[in-house]
Amino acid sequence: MQYKAAIFDLDGTLIDSLADLADSANEMLTSYGYPTHDIDKYRYFVGNGSRKLIERCLPADKAADSAFVDEALAKYKECYDRNLTHKTACYDGIMDMLQTLQARNIPLGICTNKHQSAADIIVAKLFPKDMFVSVIGDCKDLPRKPDPKKVLLIAAKMGVKPEEVAYFGDTSVDMDTGNNAGMLSVGVTWGFRPKEELVEHGAKLLLDNPLDLFAKVEF
Repeated sequence: MQYKAAIFDLDGTLIDSLADLADSANEMLTSYGYPTHDIDKYRYFVGNGSRKLIERCLPADKAADSAFVDEALAKYKECYDRNLTHKTACYDGIMDMLQTLQARNIPLGICTNKHQSAADIIVAKLFPKDMFVSVIGDCKDLPRKPDPKKVLLIAAKMGVKPEEVAYFGDTSVDMDTGNNAGMLSVGVTWGFRPKEELVEHGAKLLLDNPLDLFAKVEF
């Protein structure tokens, strides 16, 4: 089948942001005197939005206190706003892949559980202007992935059917999102989670390198 559009997760798929995410969460934890975590722990803390990240990294008794999570989340966002692109960069080959898709007139979108303001700033800094038809992050009126509503909204804006879209991501949340939306779920193995997780959650294809895309998916 020939696909007509591509939608991407952001963290762990287009960009390696793990160090900035970990540094920001650890800065928040240190401000309270709580234990910090090694960067590899954050591979499993992220993926379900900023609030879930904070719940996972806080001590268990604090994570169960909703009001405290609100406070810690606000402090984390302040820290992350200072760290957004200190260490974050596109993975090797990503820009070549995106530009090749653009040259074929394939519309591109981003759907992430990262809070919207952070997603907008990072995309504006790391990617050419107007590369993406739509960038939808974690915002008040839309459910987080793996609910398919956000990717379906992007597909509608592109003017394509869900089954004409390839959706790319690096976690189980992403594979579930693509499958829930009726899209082609493509797992990328350079991100935050192991390929076994992607396969278990219904990845239809796996990419070990961004430019492998063109040997495996017809656009």
